[in-house]
Amino acid sequence: MVIGKRSQIGALIGLAALLFSREAFVFSREAFAQAQPSSPARTEPSPALQKSNERALARKQTVVLVGAGDIAGCDDLSGARATAQLIEQIPGTVFALGDLAYDDGSAANFQNCYDTTWGAFRDRTKPALGNHEYHEPTASAYFQYWGNVAGPPGKGYYSYDVGAWHVVVLNTNCYVKGLGGCAAGSPEETWLKQDLQEHAGQCIVAYGHHALYSSGISIKHAVHTELRPLWQDLYAAHADLVLAGHEHSYERFAPQDPNGKLDERNGIREIVAGTGGKSHDLLGIPMKNSDARNWNTYGVLKLTLSPTSYDWEFIPAQGKPFSDSGSAACHNRAPGSD
Repeated sequence: MVIGKRSQIGALIGLAALLFSREAFVFSREAFAQAQPSSPARTEPSPALQKSNERALARKQTVVLVGAGDIAGCDDLSGARATAQLIEQIPGTVFALGDLAYDDGSAANFQNCYDTTWGAFRDRTKPALGNHEYHEPTASAYFQYWGNVAGPPGKGYYSYDVGAWHVVVLNTNCYVKGLGGCAAGSPEETWLKQDLQEHAGQCIVAYGHHALYSSGISIKHAVHTELRPLWQDLYAAHADLVLAGHEHSYERFAPQDPNGKLDERNGIREIVAGTGGKSHDLLGIPMKNSDARNWNTYGVLKLTLSPTSYDWEFIPAQGKPFSDSGSAACHNRAPGSD
């Protein structure tokens, strides 16, 4: 009996010890957990910060611009269809360099001719005004077709960013009533200067319909000296490229200043790509600094824009042999740039 009682007492003492050790362990674990520094609550970035982060990410990416001018002639859409087939295979933002729907840029021309060809890329296109859009004095059909994408009605000039690049779309129809011209101090020139100041340090490409320089056979049609004040602003901002149409041909110039002087370090490379499909225009005697020319090939100009450089490539319609390509550093991102 004594032995039995001792056994029971021993069992009770062992059980008590076990319970005490468990409680001690639980207590020590909770105490340890409470002693650890708590992680701060995660907060979502504000919309402004999120947008800033997205822009920073975009500027690290390589992007594509592709397009041409002088596109859909309602009397024969075969050229426009051929260039549309090229763009269909190239992702990126599409630029349309004016004279988009012939002959009058009317609502019917846009609906029946442009929309049935290049209209397939409408949601990724950034257009510019040509002179044929102004066969109706206010280019109303153009603005109705494009809506807010085409810039403010009555102006037609605007800008946007793609990747690390700032893109300026000009209205080069300087003599249109109500635009105010393109001279220094005009509404468009004043806007351009301010826009470039707000985007200082970015790589810059500008485009519109008319060219300052072209070797077109008719000087009056090919060379538009009224654009020089706009070029002067672009040159001062170290713009890299100016694209144009109007001449139904392809021509690439070496980098030059607004007065046509060769300037490999800070000059603007102009490329005329009025090759969208309407028709072909003969070229005359090559102008100074003209590096590449072709007058009988439809095609599109593809620009591959990286944060510090760009590549250009003229892609001809199927079965055509002419091509042109090259690359260069962006002025505002090149080593030793001002």
